[in-house]
Amino acid sequence: MNEFPELIKDEKELDEVMTKPTPQLVDFMKKLKGDIIVLGIGGKMGITLGGLAVNAIKEAKISKTVYGVSRFSNPEGRKVLEDFGVKTIACDLLDPDSVNKLPKVENVIFMAGKKFGTQGEEAMTWAMNTVVPTNVARHFKGSNILAFSTGCVYPLEEITSGGSTEERVPAPIGDYAQSTLGRERVFEYYSITDKTPLCLYRLNYAIDLRYGVMRDIGENILNDEPVDITSSHVNVIWQGDANSQALLCLGQCKVNGNVMNITGPETLSVKWIANEFAKYFDKTPTFSGEPSERMYLNNSSYATELFGYPSVGPKLMIKWIAAWLKSGGKSLNKRTHFEVTSGKY
Repeated sequence: MNEFPELIKDEKELDEVMTKPTPQLVDFMKKLKGDIIVLGIGGKMGITLGGLAVNAIKEAKISKTVYGVSRFSNPEGRKVLEDFGVKTIACDLLDPDSVNKLPKVENVIFMAGKKFGTQGEEAMTWAMNTVVPTNVARHFKGSNILAFSTGCVYPLEEITSGGSTEERVPAPIGDYAQSTLGRERVFEYYSITDKTPLCLYRLNYAIDLRYGVMRDIGENILNDEPVDITSSHVNVIWQGDANSQALLCLGQCKVNGNVMNITGPETLSVKWIANEFAKYFDKTPTFSGEPSERMYLNNSSYATELFGYPSVGPKLMIKWIAAWLKSGGKSLNKRTHFEVTSGKY
């Protein structure tokens, strides 16, 4: 079991915490055949996932290359990846000729996609979420493909439901969720026709100190702003755990596709989270909005059974984020819009 600091003082320590592999992941790397390529690695989760993969390989004392592919509009992110030991490749995944030049490796983690800014850019959203998977699935025929998706492909659920299980029939709302289901269907098509092992990774919501549902709530409390409780309950998972489970899901890829819900096992009250932050800030929380009868809730019992309870629980996340906010720690300035149930982002 990982040992964690009481508080996380800076980004260097944050990256160290999120890229420290568990014994389970190290053992898995010893068994996994072939190299790993992460497509869309330049996003908010990809950089620490790349570092985690490299560190797990080092601790396993094996030889394996981790490739990281992105347009790398952020040169700083590319440098961080290369410092970790990831071999970076600049590529526009919308261009099939560029994709066809990528090294064909046995294990593919697909993280590319578009969510924020969907409104007004619906065509680009669909292109990123369906055309890019077509290019990738054709090029990496026969490789294990772990494709990131979202719990937003499911219908809204009542609090008492326990959340959507993997058997729940998707009913996406809005262009983002619909096009993400389109991404899944494209990968499923090529999994069936080309016998490509596939795992669809339906995630919500990953937590980092620099962004995430909990940071959004904590910021509101610190700044004496009301917390929207339209979505009165949420599921969350520490980003380090989410990345670890993504790598472990390379062992869950199956021909014709497999689905994994990834989140923490708790259904957390937004009011409870707000009140926990209020204790650290000596504030009185205020709230806005009327609680909806239904919201996005995921049931991760299957993943928890396979991989165990996440290493970081909700109270430690809140403690870390509260200290981070009080010290003026860096923000990615990307609100999650967890309270939105209309599908418009």
